[in-house]
Amino acid sequence: MNRNAVIAGILFAVAVGGGVLYRSNSSRSVEKKDVSEAHQKPGSVTIGIKKQAENGVTVVVAKKQPLRMVINVTGKVAVNADGMAHVSPHIQGKISAVKVSLGDSVSGGQPLAVIESVELGDALSRYFQSKRKVALAQSSMERIKSLVEKKIAARKELLQAESELMIVQTEFQANKERLALYGVSQSDLTTVNFKKPHLIVRSPISGIITEKHAVVGELSDPSKSLFTVVDLSSVWVLVDINEKDISKVVKGHAAVFTVAALPGKELQGRITYIADMVDDATHTVKARLTVPNPGRILKPEMFATVQLVQTSQAETVIAVSEEALQEVDGKKVLFVTKNGSDFSARPVAVGSITDGLVEITSGLVEGERYAVRGSFILKSELKKGELEGDAP
Repeated sequence: MNRNAVIAGILFAVAVGGGVLYRSNSSRSVEKKDVSEAHQKPGSVTIGIKKQAENGVTVVVAKKQPLRMVINVTGKVAVNADGMAHVSPHIQGKISAVKVSLGDSVSGGQPLAVIESVELGDALSRYFQSKRKVALAQSSMERIKSLVEKKIAARKELLQAESELMIVQTEFQANKERLALYGVSQSDLTTVNFKKPHLIVRSPISGIITEKHAVVGELSDPSKSLFTVVDLSSVWVLVDINEKDISKVVKGHAAVFTVAALPGKELQGRITYIADMVDDATHTVKARLTVPNPGRILKPEMFATVQLVQTSQAETVIAVSEEALQEVDGKKVLFVTKNGSDFSARPVAVGSITDGLVEITSGLVEGERYAVRGSFILKSELKKGELEGDAP
């Protein structure tokens, strides 16, 4: 009897010890699962609360918030063609002097070069001859008019003198207009030195000399530009808009953009032109912004990242931080969780991106929880689990 009791006691102790050992191992397994990740199914990852805190994983609730609706495009800075002038002489000749260099700032009317021209010399000669003829004809007409008033000369002589005056005046006006076509101004004609056949080539606008082809001693040709002058006080930003977005863009709408040369600086402009034709190769529409450029900080050919503002009124949409989005297998995903530790990589469709926020057009509903920070850690753990699962 006592022997049976001893045996029963031993068996009970063994059973209790085995149960304690089982519970201990089970507890360690649960703890290990909390500390490391357990990949429950493809496209998902489990990470415990403790490890989330260690790796900066933060979970928030999806909600709607105001978001400026914009279209993101790329573009480049270009010269404002309305503020550009190609300067060439109006007459052939030999360049005798060049007054400016490449990159110089010039004012409207400023001399750029001087040209010697035989043709100009002939035109000047005819001008001054006709001017003297007008003076003589005017004097003769006034003298005859005085004689007619004194009844010393016949009125017929006065009519003839007036006719001769009109003829020489017409000739003078024609010679004057010819010089104007050559680029000779009235102020030039009053300068004594201009009786020599020298043509001054002047800048028609204020700006910067961006091209210079004038060389002393070379012959000039009206068909060839000697200088290009560009007013860079305003520039264009040229963009290509996808045809699906063209109905959302209106001439006059505001736009903001950045350039790599000015990191962190947001610049503003307005849409001043939208083309009527769609490019059949790219299915985009050309558009441009006109942008003030004080200090000439923007340079032609700079690359620009542009946001075209669709409306002045912000819309309320589901939006997430840009850092919450990851790319898995070529798709944009968010790591969504229901219980706070099991995350699934859910594909989502994105819309506008503004001020670090991304519009989610499908794939996430208001009230769902997702990883707003640390999503890269989740992506890394997901990929690691997939590699381990593929291992033999």
